[in-house]
Amino acid sequence: ALGFALARDLQGKEHKVVAVIGDGAMTGGLAFEGMNNAGSLRKNLLVILNDNTWSISKNVGSISKYLTGIMADEKFQRLRSEVWELTGKFKRRDKIRETIKGLENSIKGFLVPGMLFEKLGFKYFGPIDGHDLPLLIKTLEDLKQINGPVMLHIATTKGKGYSPAEDDAFKYHGIGKFDKVTGKAAASSANLPAYTNVFGKIMCELAEKDKQVVAITAAMCSGTGLVEYSEKYPERFFDVGIAEAHATTFAGGLAADGIKPYLSIYSTFLQRAYDQVIHDLAIQKLPVVICMDRAGLVGEDGPTHHGVFDIAYLSTIPSLTLCAPKDGNELRSMLHHTVEHPQDGIVAVRYPRDTVPVAMTDEVQPIAWGKWEWLTLPSQMTILAVGAMVHAALQASQALSEKGVDIAVVNARFIKPFDPTMLEQIKAESRVIVTIEEGQLRGGFGQAIAENLLSSGWDGKFKAMAIPDGFVTHGSRAQLLKDVALDPASIAANLEQFLSQQAKGNGGFLQRLILNGLTRRKDIVKNVG
Repeated sequence: ALGFALARDLQGKEHKVVAVIGDGAMTGGLAFEGMNNAGSLRKNLLVILNDNTWSISKNVGSISKYLTGIMADEKFQRLRSEVWELTGKFKRRDKIRETIKGLENSIKGFLVPGMLFEKLGFKYFGPIDGHDLPLLIKTLEDLKQINGPVMLHIATTKGKGYSPAEDDAFKYHGIGKFDKVTGKAAASSANLPAYTNVFGKIMCELAEKDKQVVAITAAMCSGTGLVEYSEKYPERFFDVGIAEAHATTFAGGLAADGIKPYLSIYSTFLQRAYDQVIHDLAIQKLPVVICMDRAGLVGEDGPTHHGVFDIAYLSTIPSLTLCAPKDGNELRSMLHHTVEHPQDGIVAVRYPRDTVPVAMTDEVQPIAWGKWEWLTLPSQMTILAVGAMVHAALQASQALSEKGVDIAVVNARFIKPFDPTMLEQIKAESRVIVTIEEGQLRGGFGQAIAENLLSSGWDGKFKAMAIPDGFVTHGSRAQLLKDVALDPASIAANLEQFLSQQAKGNGGFLQRLILNGLTRRKDIVKNVG
């Protein structure tokens, strides 16, 4: 908004600029950076702070409303200006003005919570009832006449006018399909738990196992599955608000003094803390475990929420281990390993907004840390599948197997660093290597593998399947996976097309691979169905 205001003035235009911000966002430093700059530039700008009582301050009642009405009124503003001009005629004008300003601030500070904004250079008004439209309209009309940065603080009720949302604002903050009459959400047909819920259960297990375990989230207690944990271990649970950069540095401080922090953040929101991940965690090699929910395509929340960049932006950071479990049981194994064997540096674990593909077991299976996993017998064609793409790759492999094309599947659960021993084995045995990941193609796992193959002189055929360079729109997760050709049917079709293209340029290439596949049938391990 400040950019718009400055652009307006530079071009000699006269329109109004209004920014509307929610109170939850006031925990983020960016809002204060903008206000600090706006206060110094003194541009005409109105900021409306919509406070739904979830964060900043409570409605202070009719006195505040009355005072705001007076202060915002044009007559009051003109009177204040005249008094200010009048005091300028006295010899001791500075002392007199200081006294008047101090008196005004004392009254306002006692009755309204706006002095912070005043100190940042804003004229503060409010809070007023945001549902009182006549008052709101009159106030906005009056504020049009005031020059410089202005802050209007309005108090509203979350879900106002719809009783189910008023009674349970948290639930209705982000909800899928529901009956508008009863307010009940549509029943889920899934028999398997969501990764988010599995993660929450695992965190409770870790906290019970080790008293040094703490959980940190950035205003996403429910969204990251930590409600049960927060109730069982309130002294070891920290919701820092919408402040991912602070959450990351906070976790670093805890880790530096012997605590075991598990930082739970949506993949897309961890982007806000990229600088802190590098400078406050990685350089010090601090053992913080970053648990990235919503990694990959998240569905209807759209481009702002798709967690498709984490593989690319985290893979560039030294002393960081990036892993992606194929299912909930493997997620459990990874997290239990981190609490039993703290790593020399960051461990980042990515998992999707989806249900786990197989049922959870009772036992925690040990994991060979840093090692990939064969899910089939080796073959001359191998898929390196990452995280949620493992089961899609297995289904695509099975579909091609029925056509006589034998493709091995490897669970490439450690993205960085990848398993060098198994990769060398695959390079020695395979003539075709394919990578599949639910992340951006550019800078992703596939391109890292391609660099290894090229620099080592491997002379086989390679293909990387990932999300194309671009932003993915809104839609169900299943539909979006089809749109980017990462559903099982699309994977199988693309593999078949790729092999056919190679066969045209290399006589007998495909035929030899099919002949090899007919003599070696798959042996899919039981734990992946």
